Amino acid sequence: MLVLGVDPGSRITGYGLVEKKDNDITHIHSGLIKSHSKIPFYKRIHKIFQSMVDIIGHYQPEEMAIEDLFYAKNIQSSLKLGHARGAALIAAVQCDIPIFEYTPLEIKKSVVGYGRADKEQVRSMVQMILRIKGDLALDASDALATAICHVNWSRFESVGR
Repeated sequence: MLVLGVDPGSRITGYGLVEKKDNDITHIHSGLIKSHSKIPFYKRIHKIFQSMVDIIGHYQPEEMAIEDLFYAKNIQSSLKLGHARGAALIAAVQCDIPIFEYTPLEIKKSVVGYGRADKEQVRSMVQMILRIKGDLALDASDALATAICHVNWSRFESVGR
């Protein structure tokens, strides 16, 4: 099973692809969709959408896992995050990819074992689980963590079937 994980953001959206074969999870590719803050917001959202369509078209993932909205004190930031999520969600729907949503708490608990882990702890565990050497951007590691979380949840859900 090939899973695309997405960590949405209006300036930086992280993405990561992992493949689950038997009991092994392999890192296929990860990266960032970046937009400068001086670019109009609607163009940044379109870039996220178009980039996600391109990534899905190139890698052909079977499922997409995305971080669910969390409640933030800054309403403006929450709205922009919602738009970025929407762009990624619409891209997946257009490409007919099933979507699974996980809260930040579920993702961190699944990968680190602790729901309040910081970004560096998540990155360290992602690198260990996927055997990634060298630098890994925090947003890309969050996206990979989302994909790993989905693989872990899928494993448990398939046991109950």
